[in-house]
Amino acid sequence: MTLRYYAAAQAAAGRAEESLSAPDGASLADALEAALAVVRVPVSAGPGAPPLAEVLRRCSFLVNEVAVRDRAGVLADGDEGDVLPPFAGG
Repeated sequence: MTLRYYAAAQAAAGRAEESLSAPDGASLADALEAALAVVRVPVSAGPGAPPLAEVLRRCSFLVNEVAVRDRAGVLADGDEGDVLPPFAGG
């Protein structure tokens, strides 16, 4: 699965995108746990950059461009996910 990070999630992850391998039957929650296990935030993220786990608690998610509310849903090989922190503005 490809997981794309936006805004605060990108800053916390230290990258814009992550390629994850997940076993058959893996869920979005499993993919997020795998992302947390491999994230190494670079020094360039700067002091005070929020930890990814903290940011993920506030995020919305898309899988294949469809909003997902249940993180337990099973993913398929080749799925693409987007991690969307809260946005402000209009």
